[in-house]
Amino acid sequence: MAKAPLDGVRIADFTWVWAGPYCTLQLAHLGADVIRIETTSRPCITRVLPPWPEGKPGGLNRSGYFNQYNQGKRSLTLNFSHEAAREVARRLVARSDVVTNNFAHGVMERMGFGYEALKQVKPNIIMISLSGYGDTGPYRDYVAYGPAQVPLSGLSALTGYKGWPPMHSGFSYADPNAGVHGAFAILAALYHRAKTGEGQYIDMSQWECAMALLPEGILEYTFNAHEPERIGNSDPQMAPNGIYKCLDRPDRIAGNVIDQFVAIVCTDDVDWRRLAQAIGQPELAGDSRFATFEARKRNEDELDAIITRWTSQQRARQVAEMLQQAEIPAAVVADNKYLSEEDAHLKARDYFVYLKHPEVGTRQHAGMPWKMSRTETTVHSAAPTIGQHNEDVLIELLGYSREEVAQMRTTGILD
Repeated sequence: MAKAPLDGVRIADFTWVWAGPYCTLQLAHLGADVIRIETTSRPCITRVLPPWPEGKPGGLNRSGYFNQYNQGKRSLTLNFSHEAAREVARRLVARSDVVTNNFAHGVMERMGFGYEALKQVKPNIIMISLSGYGDTGPYRDYVAYGPAQVPLSGLSALTGYKGWPPMHSGFSYADPNAGVHGAFAILAALYHRAKTGEGQYIDMSQWECAMALLPEGILEYTFNAHEPERIGNSDPQMAPNGIYKCLDRPDRIAGNVIDQFVAIVCTDDVDWRRLAQAIGQPELAGDSRFATFEARKRNEDELDAIITRWTSQQRARQVAEMLQQAEIPAAVVADNKYLSEEDAHLKARDYFVYLKHPEVGTRQHAGMPWKMSRTETTVHSAAPTIGQHNEDVLIELLGYSREEVAQMRTTGILD
């Protein structure tokens, strides 16, 4: 099998929190040498966020959050209050193909690492800024964070139950979404450089990336001057389409009863006839209340009640498997134990990775969601401890002597 697709590509990674590191995680998965530039005096917030192994915090290297999104990367600690540390970073840029950051607009320039400055170090460098709102426009200096950007994108206006206020999506969806968009833009820029020899600057707006996912709301307004109402788990046209209660999980987790549900979707009359047969009520297929697409939507509440009476007496996995065998789109609303331990499909595809970490040992982490038939796709290492690769990067890559590295440690350059 050939080497990984981005083997030989190096990323000088100034990112932190989630959007930026999720971007560079994709590049590391593709084989790039991603070197995170960090500092112990102001560590990435994700290094101090739970979950912790066995629920026990301690230090900067035990966060499951950080360790998930930084697999396969290296860590170099630099204290930019020292000009010598900035010179180390510039030397790294000279040996890199891409520079990434997700700071607010203007931060990299104030640090002395804006695109114009970096072009002087390496003329064909590719640089991306995954800022909250982009480098232009009246919002460019606004502070951005995922939980605020999700509502601003319009997603919250579409999320929630009828008559309820807008609701959050459940997590900071804008962050990883921006990371994937950023990785895609970098791949396009690398392709452009391979053809032309030219580097370039990528000005990306996390907000606009989130808006790109919401054509339903925006187009409904631009086409019809109408604001879509919040409809919970329903679909504007299809019925049944929802989340249906099943029997509770038979085992408790941490002493708590865990509800279980199944998602069911009927896209047309054929699906509906199959579902009616599967639940043992084939006569419903010809019932005037449910016989047509439009009739099912008009009588959706009554239809959902009938389906819930059937699902509520069964296990979610049994319902999903039975309906899939009947060619009806259905799936377990998975809890985390189900995903981590019970789903046979994920096990068969070797989705989870188990790599030994210097401080927390071997832990399960989510791996790559793709497999490539001709190129390597392997998570090579667990996330780095902070500063773990200082000597590797400084001596083997950048050509500093051991004496120079020792002096850097003494003077606080390697923070």
